[in-house]
Amino acid sequence: MNTSKTSPSAKPAGTKAAASKAVSASRSVAYDLLRAVLSKRTPLDEALAAHDGLAKLPERDRGFTRMLVGTTLRRLGQIDKMLDRCMSKPLPRKAESMREVLRMAVAELVFLGVAPHAAVDSAVTLIRSRGYEGITGLANAVLHKIAREGTGWLQNMDARDALPDWLAARWVAAYGADTANAMAEACQLEPTLDLSVKTDPEGWAKKLEAKLLSTGTLRRGFDGPIERLAGFAEGAWWVQDLAAALPVKLLGDVSGKIVFDLCCAPGGKTAQLVAGGGEVIAVDRLAARLRRTERNLTRLGLAASTVEADVTTWRAPGQADAILLDAPCSSTGTIRRHPDVPWLKATVDIDSLAKLQDRLLDAAVKLLKPGGILVYCVCSLEPEEGEARAAALLDRHKDLTRKPVTAAEIGGFADLITPDGDLRSRPDLLAAHGGLDGFFATRVVKSG
Repeated sequence: MNTSKTSPSAKPAGTKAAASKAVSASRSVAYDLLRAVLSKRTPLDEALAAHDGLAKLPERDRGFTRMLVGTTLRRLGQIDKMLDRCMSKPLPRKAESMREVLRMAVAELVFLGVAPHAAVDSAVTLIRSRGYEGITGLANAVLHKIAREGTGWLQNMDARDALPDWLAARWVAAYGADTANAMAEACQLEPTLDLSVKTDPEGWAKKLEAKLLSTGTLRRGFDGPIERLAGFAEGAWWVQDLAAALPVKLLGDVSGKIVFDLCCAPGGKTAQLVAGGGEVIAVDRLAARLRRTERNLTRLGLAASTVEADVTTWRAPGQADAILLDAPCSSTGTIRRHPDVPWLKATVDIDSLAKLQDRLLDAAVKLLKPGGILVYCVCSLEPEEGEARAAALLDRHKDLTRKPVTAAEIGGFADLITPDGDLRSRPDLLAAHGGLDGFFATRVVKSG
């Protein structure tokens, strides 16, 4: 439930000409952010929050920096293929870090339409300023070649070439080449700003000049800092992708019910449950993430009991009428908003996360009253974290029965329902409405 736009895809005011005039400080900050993500494996949101120089840039230049970093990460696979085509051998070991500068320049040349002289000169200047004068000639030659030929090379690439090879291969295996390509293409598009409101969605849709979707989500574009929008200060709404708002709906009417929100941070679903009248106990293992949930609830004027605990060992005060388990996952469904995700994860992470998800599910079943409802969800596109976990859960617990999702519960979007009756959203679906993140959710009932 972000209260400020941390997606790096924000576009600054103006046109391509404005982007080409962005000061060198913008590119220097962008370089630092890319190094943090790709070398130190720091999530981009954390890198953005920690970089003092970003806040010192003028608003337009901050926008350019975010756009440059976001575009470079979204297109990194394609960018690297272009660079490899021009370079017979890697950069010298001591200058390896300058590949980030080249990557940014290719993003400007091929994807952002920055004038070649501006992109190339800025890259060479940045390389020189970092003390790598010896490779400026190589950089100049490589970037001029890509300026001339890169757009043509791009025409012979698939959208999934922008992804790391391990993830592209997984999506092809799970969904087929055509769907994998459509998913990858959707991940390269600018996401919408989706909002969930406490009350009066029609009224807030008018005030915010947003479209009210059939699920109750408000959808609009980004046009400046989120904190400046009407209703932010008074806590009328929170940022939440359409797909992320659907799992809570599968619990039905929670008014007056005891609801456990397990792995609750950052709190968007917690807010939904509290706004729906539930008596919510929100649990998360990490104190910092739990504090974030509490801050978000405070801004919204909502209250839940919060507990810092490991769900697998938590001793609850009793059993719940309903449980939402939003389990830790690879987050590959959120690449539209978090283009760093593919470059921070690997197949081994998915394997270990799947084992954790099983442990969390087994713990959640014990916490559920007979007759209660459990909804398990992940913001992942990987079947091992979604469909496979649901099947394994039902195989392990014979006292659970799947309760299929109906189109009416999710705004009539029947395309999001699997043959087994689970929820499966993908970034390429609902394109006419602006797309959505990738999510999986299954709903089970415990026998009485």
